[in-house]
Amino acid sequence: MNKVCIVGASGKLGQYMVQHALDRGYEVVGVCRPQSVGKLGALKGRITIVPGATNDPEVIKQAVAGCDGVLTVLVPWGVKQFATGTAQAVLDHAKPGARLVFSCGWHISRDGQDVYSWKLKTFVKVFGWLARLTRFADLDDQVEACRRVFESDTRWTVVRGSDLEEGDSQGLPVWSRHVGDPILASNLTRRVDFARFMVAALEDEALVQEAPAIAGCQTV
Repeated sequence: MNKVCIVGASGKLGQYMVQHALDRGYEVVGVCRPQSVGKLGALKGRITIVPGATNDPEVIKQAVAGCDGVLTVLVPWGVKQFATGTAQAVLDHAKPGARLVFSCGWHISRDGQDVYSWKLKTFVKVFGWLARLTRFADLDDQVEACRRVFESDTRWTVVRGSDLEEGDSQGLPVWSRHVGDPILASNLTRRVDFARFMVAALEDEALVQEAPAIAGCQTV
């Protein structure tokens, strides 16, 4: 693994992923909206920045060229299939054999075997309805984006994150194939460690075509 692209590099999770990738010695290309380039100012000269909408196929095609891995933050902003467009652009334009790692929430289920608490189910239902009503976000867009990833024959991993908090790293999170596993009981992960898991997944063959649900290793 020599060169990686981080789609959504200017967000909190994206910035942590950039730092972890640099710490591992990777050459980094970051994609973010033009108005967010300033958030990466401290990294000027250390990474290549491609400004543009992450669901723009031409932007993604330029950014992922020659990359051995692509880390993608799937954000369901708006009601115009933003996450789906982003995922599809990465699937279409990443080089053959590249490691593709996507982020999403616990509410995504690959096989329907996840067991959710009433609290999480209520939150997803209420937030999803309000977000769609206000045209702020569409959780179904993230569901569709992940469905396309799951059905692809690429070397993908979909990392499903629990509730996130800021704070110092606690180490690499634990994971399970299904929400409801006792190892995930804390439902809490440091954002810096979510990013750490994403970057580590690039070189973890055990995670190819897996959808690990994660939680902090010290919050079990």
